[in-house]
Amino acid sequence: MLDTQQYDVIVDAKEDRCPMPLLKLKMALAKMSANQTVCVYANDEGSLKDIPHFLALVGLPLVEQGERESTYYFVTCKQES
Repeated sequence: MLDTQQYDVIVDAKEDRCPMPLLKLKMALAKMSANQTVCVYANDEGSLKDIPHFLALVGLPLVEQGERESTYYFVTCKQES
């Protein structure tokens, strides 16, 4: 897997089905400070569409996206308001 030490927040949604990975990301972002990074791990294929779409909608960058060991991952950085 990815080096988890490089992220401020890790959201492990590997056991969750749509829409929970996205909801967990939204909850994490609400608690984060500006310039912190979050990595979401998910196994649900719906996340491949939902998370990038949500990030584009709210204007957050999709810093990294990929798949390792049958797990999808998404990295974003919270911007200053």
